[in-house]
Amino acid sequence: MDDFSRLREIMVASQLIPRGIKDNRVLEAMRKVPRHLFMPLPLWGVAYEDNALPIGEGQTISQPYMVAVMTELLELAGDERVLEIGTGSGYQAAVLAELAREVYTVERIGSLADNARECLAGLGYTNVVVLTGDGSRGYEEKAPFDRIIITAAAPQVPEIIIGQLKEGGIVVAPVGERFSQIVVKGRKARGVLVEEFQVPCVFVPLVGEYGWKS
Repeated sequence: MDDFSRLREIMVASQLIPRGIKDNRVLEAMRKVPRHLFMPLPLWGVAYEDNALPIGEGQTISQPYMVAVMTELLELAGDERVLEIGTGSGYQAAVLAELAREVYTVERIGSLADNARECLAGLGYTNVVVLTGDGSRGYEEKAPFDRIIITAAAPQVPEIIIGQLKEGGIVVAPVGERFSQIVVKGRKARGVLVEEFQVPCVFVPLVGEYGWKS
């Protein structure tokens, strides 16, 4: 076991399991995906600490616990088509790729999308498609999706996104004010979301036509 593998084991044992993450598939994905490779080299030494970290362009890689809890809320069984809005570093997409059949992820900042695409390809993830564009619009071309995860904060889940979710599907998103949100899990029933409020959080804003304007 190399040093980074050992740090991932410690991360899971100290940050995730004590906070209630129970899905063994999620825990195994968190043990496997090399988070340090999705961030700048100078940050590798703190890659498995309990923090969100900067990745450039004013964006962050999410705290490991937040990645785990949002992933667990998706209830992935392995055969889903998942849409992620807000690729960022690509780390969340890699975790999803371990747990789902197909992942489509949309990033509005071209340089981040390019970096994520390169990193994911280098790690051998062939079931992830990284797209550059306005994620607040979703990705109509491959809709409907079994699951949708939004990794940037919006005032509410955009209606256009709900429209791209299958009946019975789940969306997980941080919803609220610009600097304070709560993770919401919504299950689509008869065309509308039945929402459950989960954990407080702070995410960068979802910028786009159906999110914040800047």
